[in-house]
Amino acid sequence: MGKTPINYIEFKSTDLQITKTFYSSVFGWSFTDYGATYTAFTDSGVDGGFELTNEPITNGVLVVLHHTDLEVIKERVIAAGATISIDIFTFPGGSRFQFLDPSGNELAVWRESRS
Repeated sequence: MGKTPINYIEFKSTDLQITKTFYSSVFGWSFTDYGATYTAFTDSGVDGGFELTNEPITNGVLVVLHHTDLEVIKERVIAAGATISIDIFTFPGGSRFQFLDPSGNELAVWRESRS
């Protein structure tokens, strides 16, 4: 079985403009907006993004892994004792699912869109 690296980290944000200003001015991160509710960042060592939310942020980081076969890795995740929290869905550029590990930590696995 090949390695499945951490590929992307997703945070929640209650105000995307304040978030972008903070991380760009303090740490030098660059941002690309994807609509009104999401901004992605680069120049941080690992790429990631911020999703706008109106909910209180209690567990605001989502670690996103990359795998080329979501169906296979999803079955492995389930067999190892995790629970699927959000089943496979598509988004511009790819698809992913989210799961709760045996301790309750939520992670996601994604792949690029297939041509």
